[in-house]
Amino acid sequence: MSTTPDFDSLAVGDALPELVKPPLDRLQLALYAGASSDYNPIHLDDDAARAGGLPGVIGHGMLSMAFLGQLLTGWVPQRQLRGFSARFVAMTALGDSVTCRGTVKAKHEVDGERRVELELSAVTQDGRQVLAGSASVALP
Repeated sequence: MSTTPDFDSLAVGDALPELVKPPLDRLQLALYAGASSDYNPIHLDDDAARAGGLPGVIGHGMLSMAFLGQLLTGWVPQRQLRGFSARFVAMTALGDSVTCRGTVKAKHEVDGERRVELELSAVTQDGRQVLAGSASVALP
């Protein structure tokens, strides 16, 4: 992790360093299923996914949200997060590489604490947005 950003050095519109994840593969989906206890067959079994109307297995939405969390905690220590949310926009598939991005949308003080509000997104290698999110981060 690099040095924690300073509130005064950031401006609205500044971008966080991007986080690019390698292409999703079956091993990562199986490991995430075990870690999260989400064994829904649409994430692990092509036949089950096809029976549900999908072209094949899809990535866990919460796995993509975890990638956004990794973007945040790579930028600041977790103890500085004051809020984090995301909305699922589209599905990821095997072979999709996910890029996580964040932009400073506002700076303000809350009860004497200096915070930045971030707009977050996760997109696939072809530019398809899979998550839209936000976070609130306390900064020195």
